[in-house]
Amino acid sequence: MTDSIPLPSLASNAATPPHPNPAATPEQVAQWQSAGVQAFEQVVSQTPGFRRRQGQHDMAELVAHTLARGDLGEHAEPQRCIAVIQAGTGVGKSAAYAAPAIALALARKTRVIIATATVALQEQLMLKDLPALARSLPQPFAYTLAKGRGRYVCLLKLDRFAGTGAGEDDWFEEERQALSQGQQEEEDMRRQHLFERMAHLIATGQWNGDRDLLAEPPDPRDWSVVAAERHTCTVRHCPRFKDCSYYQARAQLAESQVIVANHDLLLASLNTKALPDLSNSLLVLDEGHHLPAVALDQFSSSMDLSNLRWLDKAPKTMTEVAGRLGLEVTQDVHTLVSELKAALTTLARMAMDMVWAHTGRNSHGQGQDGTLRFANGVLPESLLESVEQIRTIASALSKSLQTLGTDIKAVAKDDPSLATMCAQQFAQLGSIAPRVGSLVSTSELLLEHGEQPLAKWLQAQSGNGFLTMTAHACPIVPGDLLRQFLWSQVRSAVVTSATLTSCGSFDFFLREAGLLGKPEVQTLEVSSPFDYARQGELQVRATQASPSDAAAYTREMVRLLMQDLESVQRGALVLFTSKAQMQAAREAIPGHLLDIVLVQGDQSRTRLLQAHTKRVADGYPSVLFGLQSFGEGLDLPGELCETVFIAKLPFASPSDPVDEARSEWLKSIGREPFMELVIPATGVRLLQWTGRAIRTEDDQARVVCYDKRLTQTAYGRRMLQGLPAYALKA
Repeated sequence: MTDSIPLPSLASNAATPPHPNPAATPEQVAQWQSAGVQAFEQVVSQTPGFRRRQGQHDMAELVAHTLARGDLGEHAEPQRCIAVIQAGTGVGKSAAYAAPAIALALARKTRVIIATATVALQEQLMLKDLPALARSLPQPFAYTLAKGRGRYVCLLKLDRFAGTGAGEDDWFEEERQALSQGQQEEEDMRRQHLFERMAHLIATGQWNGDRDLLAEPPDPRDWSVVAAERHTCTVRHCPRFKDCSYYQARAQLAESQVIVANHDLLLASLNTKALPDLSNSLLVLDEGHHLPAVALDQFSSSMDLSNLRWLDKAPKTMTEVAGRLGLEVTQDVHTLVSELKAALTTLARMAMDMVWAHTGRNSHGQGQDGTLRFANGVLPESLLESVEQIRTIASALSKSLQTLGTDIKAVAKDDPSLATMCAQQFAQLGSIAPRVGSLVSTSELLLEHGEQPLAKWLQAQSGNGFLTMTAHACPIVPGDLLRQFLWSQVRSAVVTSATLTSCGSFDFFLREAGLLGKPEVQTLEVSSPFDYARQGELQVRATQASPSDAAAYTREMVRLLMQDLESVQRGALVLFTSKAQMQAAREAIPGHLLDIVLVQGDQSRTRLLQAHTKRVADGYPSVLFGLQSFGEGLDLPGELCETVFIAKLPFASPSDPVDEARSEWLKSIGREPFMELVIPATGVRLLQWTGRAIRTEDDQARVVCYDKRLTQTAYGRRMLQGLPAYALKA
């Protein structure tokens, strides 16, 4: 495929035009919209076996309407258009949005960004859907998968570590201390061989530096020392810039009309411009129900209060880097680091005492893990001084790092012969900068107070012989973040998923996504073409024990489940709400059923599904035990999943700090979090879980739920209204 339309570079695409663009005429909008619909119809007519579905056609029309009407580029008062579309399983939503979106991008001489939440959907788009569209659409287009910088190798780092194995790198210091001398030498040799092999693959053209294209993906800790990072990159001043896999991928993005990315990269790029400017692009957000959670994760922050060895080495690193290039460090970093470490150590000690007091444990007891959330987002006065000190000192240290980094780049610019040394020294600073940055951002959030509180908490975790204490801060309303940072830039966008409604309404998602009440938003629900009443049934098996009595309920539910497993003939899926619940069921499996059960966590997800598929194909029963991650995105058509057993209504853990903080805030302003948040969120998860049963128009399956609240409570019946129209057997 070749790019037949000249497009500006990513950088110039993000620039503001000197003069406002004229608004599109009604005739232009109509032409663009017509082109989008025609592209979809052409794909349908040219694809063998494609069935024309009215719902899919309705979705394509709304996509074309939406992406044709938004004003791209510089406008005094731009018109914005956003469509929120729930498309049930089997609708074929990727064709319904991709065909018109690509046609509109070509007609409007811009790009379309398709952002997903999962790797599986990205692979489907890149390997199946987009190649098929390229064969069907008359005008050629180029498409590219955009990845974060950290998915690519830094050639400069690889050159350095290929000879040493990173055995002396600070990143592995904590790990090395837990190993014997012999084990350390063995690990150093293993890493050296790994990096030498990677360097050989690069040098011989067998690998382009993309981590995902390695035959054997490296351990994340090994990869971390050679991964490309913004903090360690001098960009064009780097001597390996022309060969850099990340910037080669960026150049490919600039030549593509269709860019596939994930939600994390999309939100992270809002400030870094790693993707084209959203005000001058079309946007499709598939798997859109994930967007609010991704937003909270993107804007949260945490700092490690316990592992401070890196900080001890920071002054030496900075002064040595400056000295090698004849530069000066702008501040007394030895004093700064000494004061910063003292403040962090003091905060860590007080934090540990608070967490142990809260959990009823002490430093001599077992199981030191625990979480302490601060009510109403207010830090105790005893912590304020230390946190304020951390903010002030870390900010000064961060400024000194930035100044030194700027000076290093200036040296590389003035004297290209020093470019290699400058890049290497800049990378040394880059190992410190993100850690200092997390201290600054977290301390600032911990001290922030406004009308809407933040979730703030301390967490103690033990593992590998170490106890780690971290401090966390996170906003609690994703809609506010998305309104401020995403929708303020977007002009034409489509948000779609199979699960955007809850209890029969879009309101919950619209509120969470920051779109409720916005006049530019239009919603559409496209029903699945499946005949759920004919193809499946929903059974609710009531227990005597109340689900609120967890121990008694689990015992009774497990007993009923074991009885039901006896009747499984082919494939089945059991979804649990907790590891403890799943373990209780596992321990109760009778001997003659042990061989048919596959449990999440025993093997990788891929291997579990392969084993399950083979067993069913060979004519034997097979039952998958899984948690929330198995309740979404698992595609097991036909005999692979003839029954979905739901152990309990999938309420989220009540101890999640962010959920707790949000509920607390809603109560304080007179709102009811259970009905406003908990029930709608559970309704979405239940819709996802029941959606594992019917995957094609030929499937016959049943859903068995052991939680009587689904039919015996008002909120359960609300959730029931939002589920597919299964034949109900209570």
